[in-house]
Amino acid sequence: MYCVSKLNCKKSISGTITHRREIVKQIRAHRSMADTKSGRHASTSAATPLLVQSPENLECKNFQEYLRTRQTPESLEKLYSYPPICLAVFRELPEIARQFVIRILFVDQPVPQAVVSSWGAQRVAKEQLEATNCLSALSVWRVTAIPGGLAAWELSPTFKKSVRQVLLGGGKPWAITNSLERDSKPRDVAFLDAYAMSRWRCVLHYMVGTGNRSNTETEAISPDAVRILLHANLMKRDEREGITITRQGFQFLLLDTRAQVWHFMLQYLDTCQERGLVLAECLSMLFQLSFSTLGRDYSSEGMNKQMLMFLQHLREFGLVFQRKRKEHRFYPTRLALNVTNKEAAEASISVDEERMQERGYIVVETNYRVYAYTDSQLQVAVLGLFTELLYRFPNLVVGVLTRDSVRQALRGGITAEQIVSYLEQYAHPNMKLVESAIQSKSCLPPTVVDQIKLWEMERNRFTYTEGVVYNQFLSQNDFVTLRDYAQSQNVLVWQNERTRTMVVQKNGHDDVKRYWKKYSKSAG
Repeated sequence: MYCVSKLNCKKSISGTITHRREIVKQIRAHRSMADTKSGRHASTSAATPLLVQSPENLECKNFQEYLRTRQTPESLEKLYSYPPICLAVFRELPEIARQFVIRILFVDQPVPQAVVSSWGAQRVAKEQLEATNCLSALSVWRVTAIPGGLAAWELSPTFKKSVRQVLLGGGKPWAITNSLERDSKPRDVAFLDAYAMSRWRCVLHYMVGTGNRSNTETEAISPDAVRILLHANLMKRDEREGITITRQGFQFLLLDTRAQVWHFMLQYLDTCQERGLVLAECLSMLFQLSFSTLGRDYSSEGMNKQMLMFLQHLREFGLVFQRKRKEHRFYPTRLALNVTNKEAAEASISVDEERMQERGYIVVETNYRVYAYTDSQLQVAVLGLFTELLYRFPNLVVGVLTRDSVRQALRGGITAEQIVSYLEQYAHPNMKLVESAIQSKSCLPPTVVDQIKLWEMERNRFTYTEGVVYNQFLSQNDFVTLRDYAQSQNVLVWQNERTRTMVVQKNGHDDVKRYWKKYSKSAG
């Protein structure tokens, strides 16, 4: 009877170290491929294939994706009882889907699917199918049967009622539209834009490590915002360095302001239940603010205790301006108006900073020197995450990419790919001219890109995979049979045919063990 005479369990199975020159060859060969942005390679040998999990990336969902992936049909039905939410859903629908809703909004009976399909020409059949799938995924309409057995579309009764209200009027008035006396000290749009960005920069400055400095241009971040950053995995607690930015946090900094605020608010909505808030009420108020008028004041009278707390949180994040907590007057800012509208203009920022982002402000030299033509505290702080800053002038910052500075960023979860991507995204136009002159796919010096990736690979020379060792097989045939089975189940981590040794993943050990027992009985 054949059997495995010894079964060992090792929890750290490491790969072999690839030689430095071989790594350089891999990087340079990789740059010649179409995708120049993926620079991570697993350190493996020819006979030692290891399983390497790709790092988690930031998932910035839009409003439709949030409803489809986070909400069940039952919860969507509850959300649709709030007219502002239905109006926001209708606004974000594809154009053909909006046409379908309008055409059957006042039809009090199901409409055959064949009739709906006939409304579009054959050349837009693909777009029509996408619109149909979108309405079904959001539970805006559902399939039903009509006399004769034909399939038909029927709008959700709750959605239909709410959309009729927002289009024709009626229903309960919004609380924020209560009448107010004329404000003796009204706030103009310029003030609201400056206030909103100053409050939002508090969050960004805190993420890059400058939020607690006394000389920063922003105020302190609220503890509530810190909890949301930790919940969203944009920052993490470190025993040695305290709260530090994560890989997803660095990706968050690369988003535009509207996308940042929307993602931040989604994470806030995930914690509504913990705060004693109702998700539907918070979403409804958020969308009411998105439909408000910039520069106009609104009333908070009539709001319950939970919504007043939600309003104070929006005030801390810069979505609304309120002089005092107990004052019943507030002004929505541009952040609130644009947070749910994908076609809205980005939140207002200074003209100089906007031009800086459009044309780029970073120059990288082959000696690893980095010159940033900016006076923004935030942009300087982001550079400080992966460079060693040397000099600071009124409109110029000089730094250098060193092994220690890059490794410090890598320890915080930032990848070499993200560092290179950031430098390319904000590269000075003169660097892009050099790129076109030398026919290179990257505007950065190749030596700098290679070295940044090499510094990352120094930390990734070992790859650990938890697994179980099978060895001391009595025959070569037994080893080959079991190895082939493990490989067919995609649980084989490593194998050496000469020594008759193999390693399988821990979660696949039970399956391989059962197969071996069955094989042993049949062979015996």
